[in-house]
Amino acid sequence: MPGFRISIDLGEGYNDPLQFIECVQLAETYGFETVWLGDHFIPWVHSQNKSAFVWSVMPVCLDRTDKVKVGPDVTVPIGGRFHPAIIAQAAATIDNIYPGRFLLGVGSGEAMNEQRFMPNGFPKWQERIERLAEATELIRRLWSSEEYFDFHGKYFKMDQVFLYTKPKSTIPIYFSAIGVKAAGYAGQYGDNLVTTGNSAKECRDIIFPAFEAGARKSGKDPSKMEKMVTFEVYLMDKESGVKRMRETGEAGVCRRGAFVEQDPRKIAEMESEVSDEDIINSYCFATSPDQVIERVEQYRRAGATSVNICTHSFPENIRYMGEKILPHFKEK
Repeated sequence: MPGFRISIDLGEGYNDPLQFIECVQLAETYGFETVWLGDHFIPWVHSQNKSAFVWSVMPVCLDRTDKVKVGPDVTVPIGGRFHPAIIAQAAATIDNIYPGRFLLGVGSGEAMNEQRFMPNGFPKWQERIERLAEATELIRRLWSSEEYFDFHGKYFKMDQVFLYTKPKSTIPIYFSAIGVKAAGYAGQYGDNLVTTGNSAKECRDIIFPAFEAGARKSGKDPSKMEKMVTFEVYLMDKESGVKRMRETGEAGVCRRGAFVEQDPRKIAEMESEVSDEDIINSYCFATSPDQVIERVEQYRRAGATSVNICTHSFPENIRYMGEKILPHFKEK
């Protein structure tokens, strides 16, 4: 079973690309093994104000560090912004230069990032998850095939295709799943699971069992697969946190309809439809290290093999996690 680990998630908004690179360097100095970066064309809400092309940023992050692993949390190879063959080539290229240090996170996407690139409209969830599952099959085949091949799936068709620059190592695919059905797909088609937005109890009782069942369905051993939970931490009390989320519009992300809305300005306006309770349940507002440690412990006890703490691209938050949170789990 994979050892328990804590990683850092920088998201995609707020700051220029150079600050993301500096944050990855900082995370490595504190001993974090993995740093994830968001992959958005448009940020979740308008107030985040920035959203660089992460596939240009990640290689620089790797070049300016020595050991830390880097990956997108998550990219969306469903045929909107990215065709799976392009993601296969991009990932293989990065791994070719920095073997064993690149991780690939994939997901079914949100309207804000994909709809503008899909002339027939943003597909419903079932089609998107089927596209993602098929994409992982095509990506793996491109990475492994030693000869030209035809790929005739339901959504992706390629005749006589071959990837000349192969990965130098095995690139693990982290499959994003929030709900129970997606978790089953993650087990079937992913190497590892990444989930967010669920309580520790939901992970333990619903998400993790569905992931493990999907893995067994594909003949895989779930005990050898990573189960990663991502959650956001804000270093403030709950009352201040709720106020901040409303002022910035980030509370709108908590509304279910956010995934099918393509305008981040409208997502920000959705904050008025979200209760204080939903905001508090969706984020970790902490005024002491013990509160963050307890949230991490809840997921660990529920069966998570890693927890991904979203600090965004703010160095002071990474320092806090590196000085006050990570040592607790390294000692254990």
